[in-house]
Amino acid sequence: MRLFPFSCALLMAALFLPAAHAAPVPATGWSLQFQPARIVNGSPVVFRVRAPKTVRSLSGSWLGHDLTFGFDTKDKTWFALAGASLETKAGVYPIQLHAETPAGQAISYEKKIAVQHQRYPRVILKVPGKYTAPSPEEQKEIDDDKKIKEEAFKTLSPDRDWQGSFRPPVDAEISDVFGVQRVFNGAVKSTHQGLDFRVGPGTTVTAVNRGKIILARTLFFEGNCVVIDHGQGLLTLYLHLSKFLVKEGDTVEKGQAIALSGGTGRATGPHLHLAVRWQGVYLNPQTLLSLQLP
Repeated sequence: MRLFPFSCALLMAALFLPAAHAAPVPATGWSLQFQPARIVNGSPVVFRVRAPKTVRSLSGSWLGHDLTFGFDTKDKTWFALAGASLETKAGVYPIQLHAETPAGQAISYEKKIAVQHQRYPRVILKVPGKYTAPSPEEQKEIDDDKKIKEEAFKTLSPDRDWQGSFRPPVDAEISDVFGVQRVFNGAVKSTHQGLDFRVGPGTTVTAVNRGKIILARTLFFEGNCVVIDHGQGLLTLYLHLSKFLVKEGDTVEKGQAIALSGGTGRATGPHLHLAVRWQGVYLNPQTLLSLQLP
């Protein structure tokens, strides 16, 4: 077969071009669901995904956070826990998903998720003066506590320890909700980043799910404080305790007793403060406790 000079040049160029990397192939037929149905600033969220074909891995990102997916063999869906911080503005934010088939084919999907604005109330509280105007010695203690917490928050396990839905740490009424704007002694403003339960001193406090104790110490503001690492960036914090029943390094199961309630630290009286921290942001514990999880 005779090749014209122009055709020959094209053939030679094609032969010596570097091989292109396979780009992710967008696919149709994805299914993505989430809880809660109405996502607001401060909400934890669980995403459930069905890919259009069998995949061996799934990863994603939303609101600047990486999402780690696990596979639920019961209903054949991939799931991941995520969250929108209190500072998240109302708007539409895309979630990006990337999967790989057993044959090595990359498929991807993007969907826009709406976050609505939640307005939180304001309360005025009275606490001892040292909690709003600490002395130099107390300020040093506060600064030292901050370093302790920062170090503890770095020791996050990459694997998921939590299993199934989360359960309340005590059987009691809620006395103060997440997101409340607080004014202490008419001067200091803060945001209530947890959920308060109305319990007297000495009430047994249990772990909301399986995990590892990464902090069990007395801190200035938090009082006696326990922090559980549930894996994949998810922590729960239990504040104002009167007695520790666990120590740092212990592994605890869902429903296991970890402490007794109290009124230590910056507290207006005996109660249990439960906080949820995910990848560095605080989320509404009340919403987490309501999610149906595999």
